[in-house]
Amino acid sequence: MKTTAFDASLFLDSEEVMVEYLAAAIEDENPDVFLAALSDVAKARGVADIARASGLGRESLYKSLRPGSKLRFETMQKIVGTLGLKLTIQRASETAPL
Repeated sequence: MKTTAFDASLFLDSEEVMVEYLAAAIEDENPDVFLAALSDVAKARGVADIARASGLGRESLYKSLRPGSKLRFETMQKIVGTLGLKLTIQRASETAPL
C-alpha cells in the first residue's frame, strides 16, 4: 500500500473555506498550527504570487511560515494583507475582563 502526505492546500478552493480554516487555526494554542494554516493558504493561492505581492522573497516566505519560526508581526501583516484578509481582535466573551 502506498500512502501520500495530506495536503490541505488542495482543499482550500474558496475564499470562505480559507477564512474559516485560518480562523479555526488561530484559535489553537500552538502557534505552529496557525503558521501551517497560513502556509497552506499561501500554497493554495500560489506562493510565488504571494511572495511577489507582499514584497517578500519566495524562500523568505517559506522560511517565515515554517513550524517553529518566530514570524514577525510586520511580516504576518504583509502576508495576511496580500491574501486580502485582516486580523481583528474581539472579546472572548461578554464576561471576560479586559
